[in-house]
Amino acid sequence: MTEKRPRGRHELKYDISIAEYRELVPRLRPIMRRDPHAGENGVYRIQSIYFDNYRDKALREKIDGVAKREKFRIRWYNDDLSHIQLEKKIKLDSLCLKIGVPLTVEEYHRILNGDTCWMLGHRDPLVRELYIKEKSQQLRPRILVSYTREPYIYDPGNVRVTFDSDIRSSLYHPFCSRFRASEIDSRMEPGRMILEVKYDDYLPELIAMILQLGGVRQTAFSKYGVCRRFG
Repeated sequence: MTEKRPRGRHELKYDISIAEYRELVPRLRPIMRRDPHAGENGVYRIQSIYFDNYRDKALREKIDGVAKREKFRIRWYNDDLSHIQLEKKIKLDSLCLKIGVPLTVEEYHRILNGDTCWMLGHRDPLVRELYIKEKSQQLRPRILVSYTREPYIYDPGNVRVTFDSDIRSSLYHPFCSRFRASEIDSRMEPGRMILEVKYDDYLPELIAMILQLGGVRQTAFSKYGVCRRFG
């Protein structure tokens, strides 16, 4: 049986102001549904530990605009470690692919503590790949990135529109295998947020028109990149 490959999706990012957010949301809400994973207030908190090496390979490839690149991260939501995911995000020209596998709390802590020999015999190839690249590329946990997300879904085109705010980071301590307790506010400017639009083959005209009415401009914003300004 041929292994099913993940499907690439288009991903657009916009650096917007609070005023632009308040203009766009009332236009989107009548035609898009709330993400069922969001809480009663319509948002959730995302926390991701990103991996990089001492040469900042992932960071440099992003800055240089390398057409084919990848990042490994461990992600969970709302401070809940009962659902932890190891992910590899791949950028192929204009398409983004994401591969993920669940981790147990024990596996999560073992990876952060540098106890990784078990990964080579793991049942999932993504865990084995991270182990190999930790050895060959010297990948290590570099930074914890957290932010609040307000998500919306539009079924035609499998469209997902999200508003990300309150972007914060904590630096990793390689000698004690933990992150600083205090977080650094990583926003570039006060009162701004990131709008992301993800879709499969096409962006429905209705969504495109709403974005054009908002007058927002596309950007190459990277949460990992902006958080790495601090270390």
